[in-house]
Amino acid sequence: MNIKSEGYSICYEAATTTIICQGTLRLNGMDGYKPIVELLNDVADQQPSIITLNLRQLEFLNSSGINVMSKFVISVRQKKNIEMVVQGSKNIPWQSKSLKNLQRLMPALKLEWEA
Repeated sequence: MNIKSEGYSICYEAATTTIICQGTLRLNGMDGYKPIVELLNDVADQQPSIITLNLRQLEFLNSSGINVMSKFVISVRQKKNIEMVVQGSKNIPWQSKSLKNLQRLMPALKLEWEA
């Protein structure tokens, strides 16, 4: 499952159950994020034992995108049998605060930082 557009890409690697987000996500509202929401929900519905969300090359995520990620984390938390790892970069300013907020939504979520 892949979504590619000018400025960003979202790829799902089934072998490692990793979702890789790259580029700049400035889509308009929830309608703009609909294909991404569908991809995230499809991954969660497969109920793998672990989902890795690699955001290390996601330079920007607007408030609608943060809302999408928050809802995804909550849906994974509700399934109770999926472990979640979020990989971020300390070199990208928005990530340090926003990714810690995801951990508040799912205390078992593991954050991995790349310096």
